Amino acid sequence: MALRQTQNLRLAQKLSPQQIQLMKLIQLPVMALEQRIKEELELNPALEEDDNSDTEEDFTSEDSSVDEVDGETENIDKEERDTDEITIQNDDISYEDYVDEDEFSDFKYQINNNGKDNDFKEIPIKELTDFHDILEEQIGMLELNETKYVIALYLIGCIDDDGYIRRDTNSLVDDLAFTQNINTTAAEVEEMIKVLQSLDPPGIAARSLQECLLLQLERIPDQTREVHFATDLIRDYMEEFSRKHYDKLGPLLNISEEELKDVLAEITKLNPKPGNTSGQSLQNAQEVIPDFVITNNDGELELSLTQRNMPDLKVSNEYLDMLTRYNQQTDKNSKAASGFIRNKIENAQWFIDALLERKKTILITMNAIMKYQPEYFLTGDETKLKPMVLKHIAAKVGLDISTVSRVVNSKYVSTPFGTFPLKFFFAESLSTDSGEEVSTRQIKKILLDFVAAENKRKPLTDGALYKILKEKGYNIARRTIAKYREHLEIPVARMRKEM
Repeated sequence: MALRQTQNLRLAQKLSPQQIQLMKLIQLPVMALEQRIKEELELNPALEEDDNSDTEEDFTSEDSSVDEVDGETENIDKEERDTDEITIQNDDISYEDYVDEDEFSDFKYQINNNGKDNDFKEIPIKELTDFHDILEEQIGMLELNETKYVIALYLIGCIDDDGYIRRDTNSLVDDLAFTQNINTTAAEVEEMIKVLQSLDPPGIAARSLQECLLLQLERIPDQTREVHFATDLIRDYMEEFSRKHYDKLGPLLNISEEELKDVLAEITKLNPKPGNTSGQSLQNAQEVIPDFVITNNDGELELSLTQRNMPDLKVSNEYLDMLTRYNQQTDKNSKAASGFIRNKIENAQWFIDALLERKKTILITMNAIMKYQPEYFLTGDETKLKPMVLKHIAAKVGLDISTVSRVVNSKYVSTPFGTFPLKFFFAESLSTDSGEEVSTRQIKKILLDFVAAENKRKPLTDGALYKILKEKGYNIARRTIAKYREHLEIPVARMRKEM
């Protein structure tokens, strides 16, 4: 087979390292960005904090307030003017000897993100005690031999976040043999499970919801008539109870409807997830920090960017001096050192550029969202949200849809009506009989209102909701109503039924 040389023409698009870095920074929320800046400061010695802020104008949070001017924002124009005025405090360096004039433009050396919204206070995080720790403390107070104590500790580790042991006994016996080198029996494991079930919180270490509820009913000090009936109901008629067949439960227990209501009231006092009573995850305990703040100033919406503890950044003057010295030398080691230092300076410059570009990009994107949904930000009425998808915002700001998606991802905005993820404001549209485009979020709000106002003895089925919306002029299929109901975590009509 003969080798042949051919020529092909292909059109391809590749992202530069700077573009990749920018895309990664854009998608970071404010707290993750703080951490990313700290990491870059540690990795790149040519990048440092500017403690002496002696520029004429700083990029304060006041500069982040947004007003639309010719499709752009005053904030961004202000930044561009300010950056032209920033200079390096090292006039004796001559860059022309080793770089182009535009390669290290003065405005690229510094960025000042401090402003009136700076918060240098540490966020206190509540120290939470996990229910596993509480169980271990209680186990330590019992008189158990070493083997039973180790089995008990192992079983505590098998309890999930809801407070259940969901593995069968034989699997637990096998795991104890393989992982703990303890030869035990199913009866001994069951005995230790019973020990755990006698601890607090009541219902812990149950194998099913039925067992969990029964354990809690047994621990009620005042064993009233209603509690006894509740125990009979859960023990003997759990399936009917879970399906809310209340019309069957009364005759089965031989009690009246009013007595059944009292029995059900006792059951509703129980906790189906006892593991959640002793603590929460650390992630849930942490405060959500909004990336943007929207305020209503006498009917005028104002947007600002949360800067928090962002340090002022600049390229190290020491490294610039070192680069000057090494470039004046001709030996091999000096050239290698010069290349290393140049690389670090360029990386520092790219990082500062990326932070500036990130700030500009996320501001114009959030500003476009604010201008697209002014009625909601002024009133807080969810039904005022217009149909909006990523391409609408991308078209307004002149960015790619993927870039807008990165801006929206994992970011929050504080409004006069609460703090919301940016994704909250995006929704597809549906057409009414009159041809009007309405947001799917508006449909969901209507569904919530109807379900909240329904007769709980005869809750509205998906078919009934479909007819109501149809009468109001909303063209929506029944299967779509079921999908929206599931998104809203609304159970089916049978599960919403009450006595």
